[in-house]
Formats: sequence, structure tokens, C-alpha cells
Amino acid sequence: MSKEIKKALPFLIIIAGIVIAGIMIRSRPKIEKKQVSFPPPLVRSMIIRLQDVVLRVTSQGTVSPRTESELISQVAGQVIDVSPRFASGGFFRKNEALIRIDPRDYQFAISRLEAELAQSKLRLRQEEAEAEVAREEWSRLGKGQQPNPLVIREPQLAQARAAVEAAEAALKQAELNLERTRIKAPFDGRVRAKNVDLGEYVSPGIPLATVYAVDYAEVRLPVPDDQMAHLECCIDFRSSILSPLEIETVLKADYGGEEHYWTGEIVRVEGEIDPSTRMVTLVSRVKDPYGRRESGNRPPLAVGMFVEAEIKGRRAEGVAMIPRSALRGTDRTLIIDEENRLHFRDVEVIKTDAETAIISKGLSDGERICVSQLEAVVEGMHVRLADEEAASVSRPRKESIR
Repeated sequence: MSKEIKKALPFLIIIAGIVIAGIMIRSRPKIEKKQVSFPPPLVRSMIIRLQDVVLRVTSQGTVSPRTESELISQVAGQVIDVSPRFASGGFFRKNEALIRIDPRDYQFAISRLEAELAQSKLRLRQEEAEAEVAREEWSRLGKGQQPNPLVIREPQLAQARAAVEAAEAALKQAELNLERTRIKAPFDGRVRAKNVDLGEYVSPGIPLATVYAVDYAEVRLPVPDDQMAHLECCIDFRSSILSPLEIETVLKADYGGEEHYWTGEIVRVEGEIDPSTRMVTLVSRVKDPYGRRESGNRPPLAVGMFVEAEIKGRRAEGVAMIPRSALRGTDRTLIIDEENRLHFRDVEVIKTDAETAIISKGLSDGERICVSQLEAVVEGMHVRLADEEAASVSRPRKESIR
């Protein structure tokens, strides 16, 4: 190889590389630019159906007795008899003797006072006879003048009559004390606590037991003051009476692993609004809390039981019930139009609970709303409906239908 060729070889290689690179660049495939598109978000929806709804106000409370009293002895003496029902949790009847105090001292007092009464009556008869004799003598010797009251024994006669009345009153008091040796309650009830037993000496004013009535039970139900507008009643703190009184209440409690229900009635409202919680306290009364239903056994609505309450309220007409998840904030929701686009709508919410919101204004019958939670929502945003997607997947093809 000549010296000139050797010098030109590198340049020839470079030139050949440039030519080959040009050919490769010219022959490369053209890149087509495609615009990336994202499918609209998939959402769940529901059709609005306006309806009439009875509003319910929920609360909770603890069962308490309608009447609770302390049995207190009005006489002194030793306890000589105790009823088998006089025990913590025992039931008793109205005017049933629960405790008997030794009555002998009071029987002796009655015997003594009966004798004193007899003596007083004898003294009265003697004074009446002497007064009659004195009047007859004065009529013969008085020469028509008015007699002195002492002469015809009027003061002595009045004193004898007063002595008879005092003896009769003392006898009645002794008989009353004898009756009070039988300790009883003026209602059907149950013993909460027992403080004395057989053989103990009791004095007047000493509490013997704590008892409560079982004809009714009551539950104090705190309700937010703004929820009172949902009840068909008028609050008058001057009388503490609700009008009308027939406000139904359903009480629910878990007992023995099962849910049990009782029906009560709101009978009154307590006299003030709690300044710290802004709660109004309604009182629900349940009749015969320890009774049994005809359809089977039910546990008693016992004092101290915790219950949840649902108070029947007024009837709201033409409202929409939607899931609470369909609300955006407190008073907005998303409407889906015929083109599957989202639009914000202001609504008026009259009541909400953990799952449901009741809308009185802002929604029309037949409108579709979005019930899915979306992180970012833009007015007019296009969406896909989950129910339509599911229907298209589950719908059979026409050619497969015979």
C-alpha cells in the first residue's frame, strides 16, 4: 500500500461513517405523537325520591323509679316481725306490712286512755245533772233575774266536755300509734335498701328502708335544644308540661345478648336547659316496667338499666333522604346531569344522623346525585356511573339472545 493511501485511509473511514449515519437517520421510523387521555372517575349515584317522613329524635338515658321514698318509723319500739318480702330487691303490695314493731306499749296506752275517757264521760254526765238541778232551783228562787253562769255550772260543764274531747283525741292518737307499729308503703313497690332487721330497736325518724314504686318507670332523655323543633310539642317552662302529651318513645336495651324494646310516652320536660350542654331534658314514662308481654318473656325494664331512646317527632312532607356521605360540607351536594357531569347544589338539611341526611329544599324528584367521596371535584366534571357500568357488564349481548 502506497504511502498516500495510508494517509487518506482515516479520512475515508470518517467519511464512510458520516454517510452511513446519514443513511440511518434518513431511514429511521417516524414517531407518532399520541395525546394521553384519562377515563372519567367512576362514581356511585342514586335517584332522588321525595317522600313524607316521620322525624325521629334519638337520645339515651338511665331508668329511674317514678317514686322513691324512705320508710321512716313514726313510733319507737323493737322490731318483732319482718316480712319475707322485706329484702333488697323484694317486691311488695300496697299497704302490705313489711315490718311490725312491738305493739304492747301502745295497746296498754289504749287501755289506759279508754278508762280515762270513760271517767271523763262520767264526769260530764254528773256535771250535766248538777247543771240541770241548778237551773231548776234558779227558776224557783231567782225571781226572774238572769242567773250567774257559775250558779248554773256552765263553766264546769264546758270543762267536762273539753275533758271528754281531750280524752277522745288522746285515744285516737294512741290508736294511730298502734297502727303505725305496722310499717307499710302506700304503693306497689320494690325494696332498694334494707336498714333494719328482726330484734333491732327503732326510734321515730330513723330510716328503715329505701323503696320505690313499680307501677311506672321513668327515663330522663337529654335532647339538644335545636332538635326540639322536630317534635310535635310546645315547651312551656312555666308548667313543665308538653302539649300534646302523647309523644311516643321507643326504648331499646341489650339484655342477655339480645335487643329488647319498650314503648313509653313523654310526660314532661324538666325546668331548665343545661347551660354547659345546651340540652333540654325530657322525661319518658313506661307503664308496668316489670310486667311481661303476651307474646313471650321479656326482661324487666329495671331501675339503673341504660337504654337508647327514639322519640317520635313531627311529619315532614316532600323531603329527600340521602346518605350522609352525599353531603359536601354541611349544606351542599353534587348533582349529576343527563350528560353525566357534576354540578354543586345548595340544599337545606333539616336533620342528620350517623348514616342519613334529610333534605327539605334544594332537590327535586327524579334528580340523580353523587354519593361517592371524591377528593377533587370541579364544576362540570365528567364522571362514569357505577350502576351503568355494572349494567353494561352484566347485560347479555344481542346476538346471544334467541
